[in-house]
Amino acid sequence: MFFGCKAKEQPAETQPPEKPKAEAPAQPKMEATASAPAQPEVSASAPSAAPRSAYDRVLLRPAGLKEKAPETFQVKFTTTRGEFTVTVHRAWAPIGADRFYNLVKHHFYDNASFFRVVPGFIVQFGLSAHPPVSIAWRDTNLQDDPVTQSNKRGYLTFATAGPNTRTTQLFINLKDNEGLDGQGFAPFGVVDGKGMNVVEMMYDQYANTPRDFQDLITAEGKPYLDKNWPKLDSIKTATLIGPAPEAAKP
Repeated sequence: MFFGCKAKEQPAETQPPEKPKAEAPAQPKMEATASAPAQPEVSASAPSAAPRSAYDRVLLRPAGLKEKAPETFQVKFTTTRGEFTVTVHRAWAPIGADRFYNLVKHHFYDNASFFRVVPGFIVQFGLSAHPPVSIAWRDTNLQDDPVTQSNKRGYLTFATAGPNTRTTQLFINLKDNEGLDGQGFAPFGVVDGKGMNVVEMMYDQYANTPRDFQDLITAEGKPYLDKNWPKLDSIKTATLIGPAPEAAKP
């Protein structure tokens, strides 16, 4: 059985214009696919830009990955469009920050595709490139964090399927999406400096389409995306690079 995680857009009056669809637009949200119920270590050395072809087998045992994150830390994303850094503030959403820290520490996001890029709304990612890893994490729902920060441009947030359903999928806001705040989407990090110039270059012409095939993405991994949506951008590596500098702390 496989799960899906969909991000749902704001009400029509605040959405960017899109081509009409037969299906009603959806919010940053994790939903069930047609076939299954639902469920967007700190290293002293510089991270390698080379993508990993295998995965850390520790990821197959999610119950053991519950280390508390530092109060602030940074993650460097090396992508097919360039590099950007995210600063995480644990106080903003501690449960989500801890999950993100453990996933990045064990390279969960390496090789993952930015499978949903909606211009003027969000960039979503977080389905593993490796099917065994996706399956291991599909039912690892987190309790919600209180929303203490608004979903501003550049803020990083977990996707959900409603209350207490966060797992691994994330989204970066491409604009101020205050309408998501009241729906329980709790940001826990922010893209630093000019990093949004890189985020905004992610290929966006597929928009929502790959999002609707998440059962197959989960079952077949990145090769399925590469075959069907070959222009999607992806993460080469997402690596912990240390605590945030004083200037980046709130």
